[in-house]
Amino acid sequence: MNTRMRRAAVAVAAGAMAVSLAACGSAKEAGDKTKESGAAKGDAIKVGLLLPENQTARYEKFDKPLIEKKIAELTGGKAEVVYANAKQDATTQNSQVDTMITNKVNVLIIDAVDAKAIAGSVKRAKDAGIPVVAYDRLAEGPIDAYTSFDNEEVGKVQGKALLEALGDKAKDGQIVMMNGSVTDPNAKLFKQGAHSVLDGKVNVGKEYDTVEWKPENANTNMAGAISALGKDKIIGVYSANDGMAGGIITALKAGGFNPLPPVTGQDAELAGVQRIVAGEQFMSVYKPYAPEAEAAAKMAVALAKGEKAAGTSTVDSGTAKGVPSVLIPVVSLTKNNIKDTVVKDGVYTADEICTEKYAAACATLGLK
Repeated sequence: MNTRMRRAAVAVAAGAMAVSLAACGSAKEAGDKTKESGAAKGDAIKVGLLLPENQTARYEKFDKPLIEKKIAELTGGKAEVVYANAKQDATTQNSQVDTMITNKVNVLIIDAVDAKAIAGSVKRAKDAGIPVVAYDRLAEGPIDAYTSFDNEEVGKVQGKALLEALGDKAKDGQIVMMNGSVTDPNAKLFKQGAHSVLDGKVNVGKEYDTVEWKPENANTNMAGAISALGKDKIIGVYSANDGMAGGIITALKAGGFNPLPPVTGQDAELAGVQRIVAGEQFMSVYKPYAPEAEAAAKMAVALAKGEKAAGTSTVDSGTAKGVPSVLIPVVSLTKNNIKDTVVKDGVYTADEICTEKYAAACATLGLK
C-alpha cells in the first residue's frame, strides 16, 4: 500500500475527509486493502455489530447473543465483537458506523434503522476497507453480503393465515391492515406479500404504515380505524408484527370487541405467543433466528479474513447488484404448533409461556 493510501486510511479512521477519500483509489485497491488487513489478523478479528432497536425483544434476546456465539465458534474465541444498538435512531446509527471505522473493525454487520439513510455510512466503511454484511434488512450502499428471511413470503404466510381464520366470512366486513415502518425495506416486502394473497378476497377498510413500528402508534391507528369504520364492520386485522399486534388488541378491547377478531403477527415474541395461547392473537410468524444469525456470522468472518462471502442466492438492492445472500424460510405459528416450534427449538420453555395467567389455556393445549 502506498503512502497516499495509508494517509487516506488514517483520515477515514478519524471520521473525516470522506469526500476526498472517495477518489483515493480504485475498487480493486479498496478490495486489496480489505484482504490485506483481514488476512493479517487470522482469527483475531474485530467485528462491529449494529442492531436497530430494542423495543422488539428479538434483537437483544436472540440476534446479538446468537451472532456472538457463532463468531466465537468460528474463530476459536479469538474474535472481538463490538456492539451498539441505535434505539430506532438513524442518525445515531450513522454515528455508530463512524465510531466503528475509528475503532478499525475488520467487518461490519448492520441491521439498518433506515435502509436508505445508512447508504452513506456503508460507503464510508467500504472506503476504509471495511466490508459490510446487511443483516435482516437490505441496506443500501456498497454492501458485500446479505442475510434475512424471505420477507415477501412472510407477508404471504400472514395473509394466508388471516384468510384461514376468516373462512367463508372473508367478505362479510372489512379488515384493517397495519403495516410496518416505511423506513424498513422489509415492511414493503411484508406488505407486498400480504396484498398478493388478500387482494380480491377481503375488503380493506383502512390501511396504515406504522411510524417506527411502535405499538403505541399501532394502537392509535387502530382506535382511529374503529372510529372510522365502526365496530360492527371490522372482521380481522393484518398486523405486520407482534409488538403492533399488542397495541392493536389493546385498542380492540377498549373498543368493546368480544370476541376479538383474528389478528396476525410476526417474530414469535413471548407476549405474542402468550396471546396466541389465550386466543387473543390468531398467529405469528416464527423466524428461526439461529440460522439467520449463523449465516451473518459466517459471512462476516469470511469477509474479515479477506475471503468471499458464500451465499445461496443473490439479491439486488437500490444501489447494489448481485449481492451474495442467504434467505431463511419461515413458519406460521398458531396455537396448534407452539410445542413443535418455539418450545422444541428452545426459544422458550413451557414454563416461560405458561405463567399463572395462561396456565389454564396452556393445559388445554397440552403445554406443560
